[in-house]
Amino acid sequence: MEQASPSQSYDPAYFDLLFQVEESHFWFRARNSVIAMLSERLTVDLPASYRMLEIGCGTGNVLRRLERVCTGGVVVGVDLFLEGLRYAHRRTSAPLVQADMQALPFGVPFDLVGLFDVLEHMPDDCQVLRVLNDMSAEGGRLLLTVPAHPYLWSYFDEASCHCRRYRREELFRKLRETGYQVEQITYFMATIFPLVWIGRRLNALLPKPSRNGTVSTEGLAVKELRIVPVINELLTLLLALETLWLKRWQTLPCGTSLLAVARKA
Repeated sequence: MEQASPSQSYDPAYFDLLFQVEESHFWFRARNSVIAMLSERLTVDLPASYRMLEIGCGTGNVLRRLERVCTGGVVVGVDLFLEGLRYAHRRTSAPLVQADMQALPFGVPFDLVGLFDVLEHMPDDCQVLRVLNDMSAEGGRLLLTVPAHPYLWSYFDEASCHCRRYRREELFRKLRETGYQVEQITYFMATIFPLVWIGRRLNALLPKPSRNGTVSTEGLAVKELRIVPVINELLTLLLALETLWLKRWQTLPCGTSLLAVARKA
C-alpha cells in the first residue's frame, strides 16, 4: 500500500546537512560508487557528445562523480530547488537547471537519464516515468535508485517526504508499463539490511515521535545521518564489496535499496 503523498516533494532545509555529510557518510559513498560504475559502463559505447541528465541533483554530490566518469559527453543537472543548486554549483562545473521534472525545458533527447532516490518523492511515479521516457533518445537508458521494502517504512521516510518504498516486482512492473525494457534490477545496500531491519522493528515498539515531544521525526532522521567513526569506515568497506559484485552484472537477494537499468523500448 502506498503512503499518503506529502504536501511537497522535499524539504530544502536538509540541503545544508546533506552538503556537510555526503562526502564522508558510508551510505552516500557506497551509492555514488555503484552509480558511477554503472554510468561509466552505460556510456562507454555511446557516440561522442552524448547527453546525460541527472534529475533531482540536489547538492551535486552524485553529479560531481558523473562528471568524472562521463567525460565523453555532456552531463546536465536539474533540481526543483534553488537551495540545492547553490550547493551543487560549489561542487561541479556541469550545467545546472532549476525546473520541475514535469515541465523540463529541453528540446533535445538524452541518451542516459539518472534518477537517484527521487521517484519515491513523486505522488504519480508512473507519470514521471512516462515523461522521462518521452525525453529519452531512441534506445536511451534510465538509471535509477529507490528505497526498498514497504515494511522498512519509518520516521526517516516521513521526514524525507517519501510517498512509498518499492518492492522489486512493483518497480519492474511500473517500468514495463511506462515503456521501458528492464535490463537489470537488483537490491543493493545488502550489508546494512539486517541493521536497518532490526532498527525499524525496535523503533516500532517506541512511542510515535511528535513535534511537541522531546524527539521529533525530523530529529530522528538527522540523527540517522550522523557519521560514527570506525563504524562508518567499516560499512564503507563492506559496501564497496557489493559494488564489485554488481560490476559483474550480478544481483543481490536483499537490500534496503533497489537499483534498475532500463532501456526505452
